Amino acid sequence: MLTQVADGVHVHESECIQSNAVVVEGDSGVLLIDPGITAAEMAGIAAELRERGLAVAAGFATHPDWDHALWHPDFGDAPRYGTADCAAALDALLAQPDWREQMAAGLPPEFAEDIPLELFGRLTGLPAGTGLVPWDGPRVRIVEHRGHAPGHAALLVEERGVLAAGDMLSDILPPFLDLETADPVGDYLAGLALLEDVADRVVKVVPGHGSVCGAEGMRARIALDRAYSTSLRDGTAHDDPRIGPGAPLDWMTDVHGWQQEALAEKAREAE
Repeated sequence: MLTQVADGVHVHESECIQSNAVVVEGDSGVLLIDPGITAAEMAGIAAELRERGLAVAAGFATHPDWDHALWHPDFGDAPRYGTADCAAALDALLAQPDWREQMAAGLPPEFAEDIPLELFGRLTGLPAGTGLVPWDGPRVRIVEHRGHAPGHAALLVEERGVLAAGDMLSDILPPFLDLETADPVGDYLAGLALLEDVADRVVKVVPGHGSVCGAEGMRARIALDRAYSTSLRDGTAHDDPRIGPGAPLDWMTDVHGWQQEALAEKAREAE
C-alpha cells in the first residue's frame, strides 16, 4: 500500500528489511525509485498505480545493491536510470556467468523465492555529472557520492522537499561502508556532508530501509551516522541504538564486527 509523505510523493514499505520504494508523480506518469522487494509487492504497487490512473514514466536505482535494482514486468518498459558508476557496477555483475548464484547467496532466505531477478539491474547509466533525473515531472536533484556503494545517489525532489536517501540515514541500519575503496570511512563522511548540504531544503527523508523522518530527524541521523563512522575509523566505543541489545535487527552486531575487522585488515595492508 502506498502512503503519501508529501504532495505527489508516496512510499511503499516492504516486509523485507523495511525497504522503501518511492513514487513521485509527474505530468505523464510516475518516477519509481528503488522498487521492491518481492514480486507480490511490486505487482501490488503496479496495481495501485493503475487504480490511480498512473503509469510508470521512469525508474531510478539509487545504487547497485540487489534490493535497489529490481523491476517487475507490470511496471512496463519505462527507462530505468542510475548514475554511470552504478550502472557500470551492475553491468559488470551481469556479465559474469554465475551472477544469479552470487545473488542467491546474499538473498534473505525467507523472501528469496519471491524476489524476481529476470529484469534485475538493467539500467541506463546517466552521464557523469548529471544533475537532474531526466523525466517529465518535478525536478529531482541527484546527490551522488560513494559513501555506501559505487555511484550511490540520494534523490532530492526539490519542489516537494523529499529526499530519497538510498542506503543512508536509516533508523534501523548503521552505516554500511563501501569497503572496496581506499578510504571507506572518509568516503562515508563525505557523503554525509553532501546530504547535510541539502538539509535546509528537506522536509521529509525516506531512507532505503526504515522509517520516514522530518528535517530534525534528518540532522539527528546525520549526527548519529557521523559518530558511528568516526568510531569505526578511530577504534573508539560507540553508543548506537541500531547495534547491540534492543536493536531493531539483531544481526547488526555481526555486521559491526565484520566492518571493524575489514577496516583493521585494510589498515594493516597499508602499513
